[in-house]
Amino acid sequence: MERLYLDFDSFFASAEQHFNADLRGRPLGVVPLDSPHTSCIAVSREAKARGVASGSSVREARRILPDMIFVIARHDAYVRLHKRILDVVGTILPVAKVRSIDEVVCHLSPGEAAQGKTLSDRIKSALEEAFSPALTCSIGMAPTELLAKVGAEMNKPDGFALIEARGLPRSLSHLDLRDLPGISKGIGARLAASGVQDIDGLWRLAPKQARKIWGNVEGERFWNEFHGFHAERPEIRKSMYGHGRVLPRDGRSPDQVEACARQLLLSAARRLRRDELRATELSLGFRGGRGPETAQWTWREAFPAARDDRSFTRALSKALTEARHSLRFAPHSVSVTLHGLVSDDEITGDLFGGALEDGGDTASRERWEKVSDLMDSLRRSHGTKALSLGVQDDIPGGYVGAKIAFGRIPEEADFSDAPTRDEETRFLSY
Repeated sequence: MERLYLDFDSFFASAEQHFNADLRGRPLGVVPLDSPHTSCIAVSREAKARGVASGSSVREARRILPDMIFVIARHDAYVRLHKRILDVVGTILPVAKVRSIDEVVCHLSPGEAAQGKTLSDRIKSALEEAFSPALTCSIGMAPTELLAKVGAEMNKPDGFALIEARGLPRSLSHLDLRDLPGISKGIGARLAASGVQDIDGLWRLAPKQARKIWGNVEGERFWNEFHGFHAERPEIRKSMYGHGRVLPRDGRSPDQVEACARQLLLSAARRLRRDELRATELSLGFRGGRGPETAQWTWREAFPAARDDRSFTRALSKALTEARHSLRFAPHSVSVTLHGLVSDDEITGDLFGGALEDGGDTASRERWEKVSDLMDSLRRSHGTKALSLGVQDDIPGGYVGAKIAFGRIPEEADFSDAPTRDEETRFLSY
């Protein structure tokens, strides 16, 4: 069965151009918060064509394009649009997998695969009719998902590529190794050390050689997908719940950093409870500096399996106290993660009955779990800001714990602010 990979072009930026017709055809940057010191998390195709790359700072983008427009990201609006897109694509082909907010995979029957570009054009026409010409995608068709993804990237924006097994590796020979998904900087260095410099050299590897270079079975899976054979991957069990945040320049005081860390933690804890899991470890991390001088600081705290906010915030308080004493740089970003996930069925009697805190007991643990469950219930019925454990500070940029990340699409329950309307474009005020 063939694969079709659909990848939207500059999704956040094209979404804003779809919502606001006045922005169409104009260089546009999407930024995470209303600050002149922030950077673009997405730029429109018009901006890319004139030399502005995603990740450029507002100052750098304005130096290249003085007429560039900047809007503030609205993650809730993008998630709603994503769901509508899935419905439209589903009228033509069943969506087999959602890889990210702007990437989906469809499995094709032999008859569907034989349609080639005609099928791609049908999907694009349906999307344009349902939305607008601003919201475009690039589509790749190939024997495997990896090759189909490569095809979707080959002719951006609004492109199409058909990669056939009989044309391999000739049809890919113009690509750089780093153009292939799964070849990171580290894997690229390992390939170079093994004498592999280009696509033809990669093609000539034996499966066992690929496994050795990657250092695990993933290398063999890559080899199979690259050569046009499907590679089955086991379902990945979730191993952590965490959130990170880049701190604005005016949001880096100790009090502001700690307030942000607490809200990131409470958002992760709510997600953990929705999935009926517990955590046995918490980590707090900070980064600072730039380039090769980037500094890192990490603290890990282990505890008996817990699911309530009080247990987690007590562990975080220990980590923050240690950071106050030992952190030697001004943090530019903060992350909080709950690790060591277990379900109730996996917990042994001794572990389940253990104390979660100094002087705690099973009864205390159960009371605080009920409090956390009640708070979650009240947030669902009265709004996510109805109540909180401690002060609920406003964090610059909002969307704490609810930002879209690669491979993760927030759920409606993750959003704590009132939803924005589609047409409610938010412009940078600086």
